[in-house]
Amino acid sequence: MARSRDRLREVLAVIVSTTLVTVSTHGASSTGLGTVVSAERAHVGRAAASIGTTVFNGDTLETEKFGSIQLRAGAARLQLAGGSRVLWSVEADMPAATLNGGSATFSTANSKAFALRAGTAVIRPTGEEPSVGSVAILNPKELTVNCTRGSLTLTVIDDSLIIPEGTAYHIVLDPDANAATDNPQWGNRQPRKSGRNRFLFFLILATATATGIVVWKALESPDRP
Repeated sequence: MARSRDRLREVLAVIVSTTLVTVSTHGASSTGLGTVVSAERAHVGRAAASIGTTVFNGDTLETEKFGSIQLRAGAARLQLAGGSRVLWSVEADMPAATLNGGSATFSTANSKAFALRAGTAVIRPTGEEPSVGSVAILNPKELTVNCTRGSLTLTVIDDSLIIPEGTAYHIVLDPDANAATDNPQWGNRQPRKSGRNRFLFFLILATATATGIVVWKALESPDRP
């Protein structure tokens, strides 16, 4: 009887040890895990993505040219367009991702639901109301940020820009002031400097609020199961 108890303790110790190693390896609590809810020509790491696939801290999500993938993580959803790539992560038990190419759209139910990194910029919801935003990488130092519901805050180190509902901005990160302001691609639109000159920005689009509602419905409310 005593031997049986000792054997049971050994088995339980192995189970606990294995569980701790698994959590440590992926570096995430359950609040930072993502679950794939739709996928077409997409990959998580080197494996093909499929509905129900769990995404852990450190996993790479990538879509082929005509692919797409959508995942849910707590009160947020993230969708990648074709030819996009993100690195999934967890920041203070909050789901986050770094966009390294292509474009991504996310929806959130509150300000702590999700954060998206792009270069030196971090984009997250501003308030507690539902929000929908999309980010597209143009090159390593340029991106566009579009907010179609709620509002977003773009932060570069200690400098921030509020992006209100229905607007889109072209952002130039780590700008060379002379080169950026003289760039012919701006045409008659002169970029504005951020407060601490961490980036340049200018308004490129004022979208209809209805667009945000359509995108929100497409992604579905993140607080639904």
